[in-house]
Amino acid sequence: MAEAQNLPGGSTTAGTIAVAAESTVATRMSAPPSFDVADFPVPHGREEEWRFTPLERLRGLHDGTAAATGTGVKVDVEAPAGVTVETVGRDDARIGKAGKPVDRVAAQAYSAFEQASVVSVPKETVLSEPIRISVHGEGGTAYGHQVIELGAFAEAVVILDHTGDAVLAANVDYLLGDGAKLTVVSVQDWDDKAVHVAQHNALVGRDASFKSVVVTFGGDVVRLHPRVQYAGTGGEAELFGLYFTDAGQHQEHRLLVDHNTPHCKSNVVYKGALQGDDAHAVWIGDVLIEAAAEGTDTYEMNRNLVLTDGARVDSVPNLEIETGEIVGAGHASATGRFDDEQLFYLMARGIPADEARRLVVRGFFAELVQQIGVPDIEERLIEKIAAELEASV
Repeated sequence: MAEAQNLPGGSTTAGTIAVAAESTVATRMSAPPSFDVADFPVPHGREEEWRFTPLERLRGLHDGTAAATGTGVKVDVEAPAGVTVETVGRDDARIGKAGKPVDRVAAQAYSAFEQASVVSVPKETVLSEPIRISVHGEGGTAYGHQVIELGAFAEAVVILDHTGDAVLAANVDYLLGDGAKLTVVSVQDWDDKAVHVAQHNALVGRDASFKSVVVTFGGDVVRLHPRVQYAGTGGEAELFGLYFTDAGQHQEHRLLVDHNTPHCKSNVVYKGALQGDDAHAVWIGDVLIEAAAEGTDTYEMNRNLVLTDGARVDSVPNLEIETGEIVGAGHASATGRFDDEQLFYLMARGIPADEARRLVVRGFFAELVQQIGVPDIEERLIEKIAAELEASV
């Protein structure tokens, strides 16, 4: 099954998190989550949630001046038999069910989209092939909304692939029924001038398992906001990510896992490599364990490898615990330069310097690439990493 849709070309300090109504969480220094863009002030860059983001490069997504254009992006869905692919209006009950927008760009995207794509996997359906969603930029500005829904005990892998050139603001909802298992691989392989700002909301059902693998290479500015909440006990979430930030690029990943339900698990591992002047990567990892979430088991980690001078990383893990009745909770963050001793070790065994460098970086990313589980995507990413390193030689 396939469906194509044209969207109208439309030094750091740790923060804290608080609980808003309906168990929806935002930073204490931000406006409460809302579907209405008017509820969010225009950011100026001094706000906690915007202080790392180059607002002047968002092309008007943050202040309402980015008008949708006719070229926009093209969305194409290829799905195995049995999967339902729909284009729905704004009144569909599944839209926004996984979570409200938590910043002005996400609210702008929600307010501006005209049609949403909904991909549904029926209950107890186990897919042997991945669902592939291609989002290709055609040079314009677009606002989009995507919903992935799994029925109870369904299992699926979804590839969300972003390519081309666009200015895109979007919301993506993942709805997991009880006992469902969903793996999502979101690839940001944009052209050099693209701008992509998106909020990803996952609502994980009882005893359901959610795995997210976020891969970011391309684009001028990419700012992603993955968020997880639990709709029942026994839910598990794994959030993996890798990014390769090149000269002049800004890549920002802001995560929140809201443990709002007892006896749930989460594990977060993001790794990044940076090279070139003004390469800037930002990773914000927020985990909240609410008072009702007894029996929680959570850990988050961010690792960054700086390959050249002139690159900058801001890494901020935040953990807030409101109950002492937990299994475990922890976080870690580290940023370091390329290990010359590893390079020397390999060169001493006859491996040329350029090849040794590639081997070290590939080894750094290997555990995350293996989490994807889709051979053609894994091979493509390995080739992409090699091409990035080749360009720096």
